[in-house]
Amino acid sequence: MAVQTIATTSAPGTTGAPETDRDTAFGPAVALSCRECGERFPLGPVFACQECFGPLEVAYEFPSGDPEALRAAIEAGPDNIWRYAPLLPVPADVASRPTMNPGFTKLVRADNLARELGVTGGLHVKDDSGNPTHSFKDRVVAIAVEAARAFGFTTLSCSSTGNLAGAVGAAAARAGFKSCVFIPHDLEAGKVVMAAVYGGDLVGIEGNYDDVNRFCSELIGDPLGEGWGFVNVNLRPYYGEGSKTLAYEICEQLGWRLPDNIVVPIASGSQLTKIDKGLQELIGLGLVEEKPYRIFGAQAAGCSPVSTAFKNGHDVVRPVKPDTIAKSLAIGNPADGPYVLDIARRTGGAVEDVTDEEVVDAIKLLARTEGIFAETAGGVTVGVLRKLIESGQLDPAAETVVLNTGDGLKTLDAVAPTTGPSAVIRPDLDSLRDADFFRKHTTDDRNSREAGLA
Repeated sequence: MAVQTIATTSAPGTTGAPETDRDTAFGPAVALSCRECGERFPLGPVFACQECFGPLEVAYEFPSGDPEALRAAIEAGPDNIWRYAPLLPVPADVASRPTMNPGFTKLVRADNLARELGVTGGLHVKDDSGNPTHSFKDRVVAIAVEAARAFGFTTLSCSSTGNLAGAVGAAAARAGFKSCVFIPHDLEAGKVVMAAVYGGDLVGIEGNYDDVNRFCSELIGDPLGEGWGFVNVNLRPYYGEGSKTLAYEICEQLGWRLPDNIVVPIASGSQLTKIDKGLQELIGLGLVEEKPYRIFGAQAAGCSPVSTAFKNGHDVVRPVKPDTIAKSLAIGNPADGPYVLDIARRTGGAVEDVTDEEVVDAIKLLARTEGIFAETAGGVTVGVLRKLIESGQLDPAAETVVLNTGDGLKTLDAVAPTTGPSAVIRPDLDSLRDADFFRKHTTDDRNSREAGLA
């Protein structure tokens, strides 16, 4: 595969990687491109356009050739995101390097949930709780780690609402980096423990995620941050590309075809925009047949700036102060919010939100129907899916994929107050017979048997 390369510069204060390594470190990636003005820059640890301060993203020159051959090469690859290495800003030998090897998680056909919601066109849950640290953040961190290697960084860092902190800590430990991650001081206990257990430094910041993110942006420009790669700040263009692999996997797991609808949770909005980018790349490469698809965004009502802008017909997303149990989505000033609005409108989708009570109910609904215990972000997407169907915004006769991006064990506090034993009984059969739940259980069983014989 012939790939054009562009010289890059080292991060301030780092030794940098040898240029011979740089020539192959980013695979088909050739530049960073501004999403606002289109200006191009060499591949480097930068995230904002020098001309208009717009966000940068990775631009590629993909291999040309037979789509069938590329599809066969992907299918012959490892059962993780590195099967898509020819479409990512990573070296060709990335699968042999020490990484967490995330991805290729289950796409679950959710027939029971479909019946509950009245979906007739087919419903699937892309369950990313099966990743190494039990959230989709392992995908984006894996790409950022490879960029950090190429730029000679020695410490991995991030601002995080929890899942990313754990993913960075684990990936750093595996890849031989130091790590220091920053989180709001009041995160769920499970996420705090998971972020700290990998041996790196974990720092709580008094404030919400937006305060943490501003702090990290200041640290990047200070000598204190020399040699640090912030995966979602100065490495953000590369980091974001990891979310494309969700689109790749969904289409491959559907038999190399596009779904009609995808429902995606919104925190910064980057995941949704990169899923759309991934779908467009598959179409452009001839790996899937082009057809219309609709992308829907999902937020919690307590942090719904993008949903509010969409409903009001605005192009500007006004920041809010988060107040929701869905803390992994609690970003009051989402960087990619305007681009989410563009994609939802372009594809004929929508952006909707649900209350905390609806989030909890949706977590239980998914667990009860499909045996998938989602964290609060998954409750948001399932809750929004139900709301979209009830409001007529999403056609239940169309094939739909809904994302669960994390494990419910990380957000136990959300469901604990309303979840527990059906009864506490003595260790004897009479006590079981007298229990209210058991009487109802046996009555329901009897009614079911009688109905079957009728």
